[in-house]
Amino acid sequence: MKGERQTAKGKGQKCGRASRAEYLSIFAFCLLPFAFCVSSLPSSVFAGSQSALEPAGPQSGRIISLWWLMFYVTGAVFLIVMGFLVAALARSRRPRGGASADAPDVRPDAGRERRMSRVVLAGIAGTVVILFVFLVHSFLTGRALDSVAAKDHLTVKVTGHQWWWEVQYDNQTAAYVLTTANEIHIPLGQPVLFKLTSTDVIHSCWVPNLHGKTDLIPGHEAVTWVRADRAGTYRGQCAEFCGHQHAHMAFTVVVEPYEKFKAWYDSQLAPAPQPSTPTQARGQQVFLSSPCVMCHAVRGTDAGARVGPELTHVASRGTIAAGTLENTRGHLAGWVVDSQKIKPGNRMPPNNIEPADLQALLDYLQSLK
Repeated sequence: MKGERQTAKGKGQKCGRASRAEYLSIFAFCLLPFAFCVSSLPSSVFAGSQSALEPAGPQSGRIISLWWLMFYVTGAVFLIVMGFLVAALARSRRPRGGASADAPDVRPDAGRERRMSRVVLAGIAGTVVILFVFLVHSFLTGRALDSVAAKDHLTVKVTGHQWWWEVQYDNQTAAYVLTTANEIHIPLGQPVLFKLTSTDVIHSCWVPNLHGKTDLIPGHEAVTWVRADRAGTYRGQCAEFCGHQHAHMAFTVVVEPYEKFKAWYDSQLAPAPQPSTPTQARGQQVFLSSPCVMCHAVRGTDAGARVGPELTHVASRGTIAAGTLENTRGHLAGWVVDSQKIKPGNRMPPNNIEPADLQALLDYLQSLK
């Protein structure tokens, strides 16, 4: 009998040791996502033209400081909770008095109850303090987002369509009002007031490097201030599901010194260049005699429709189809002939154009710089 008890005790100790090893393994496994997140920060999430963790202006800087605060505080809370969990699970169960090793000890322990009460109260107090800090910091961040407002500013109206962006630079002088599409240029270090609306469904404008998300609601004009303090090209995206091609509704924000911005703006105000070769002249006639003129405008010609994107200087843009394709001759040809294969559901119908006419049309469109 004594040998059997020793054998059972040995098995129980082995079982206890195995259980503690399992608990430590669970704790280590739970730390893997946190360790991976921290280790990957310098090489992956910081880099890129569409990263909220690489702020290029004061608004995005405020937002990311709030995010980092929440990240580190909640990470510390996670580690503390996991530490308590492992300590509780891995703690040896030592039977008191004559209690059996296999039977749970349910006798009251006043000291243990007091210790547990203190732990629970400390947890509640810590949670309240943390949430209050988050609340205050969030409130101050929200107030600071409009701190760049200024009288001397640029005003840009952005209108969301399924699935592209209309961009209009407002000016008190009508001759200086500029309309373009899917590409926004702003001067470095100058406050910009964005007026945002939609013509069909709810969209959401988000340039992670510059600001948070702002919804575009039909019949309502939202306003937001942006100031970019670092030159570069940043990618924006619709961040509200708006239909089948929601993922292909992107745009580009180009931040450049004021001199370069002024030169770009003046060139965009100019009418479309006249054809300089016979092939371009033929392409212009193909364009003006095709269904293209029922949706698109090219200033300096008879094409003046406003259903689709403005094309006066389409060749100067880096992408077509709202950031879906690079602006190359091959992509442009595929888009003109059958855009439904590239972006199903968009409002541009297929065009049955003879090969020679298509090449002439491409020559003309690529001359619109």
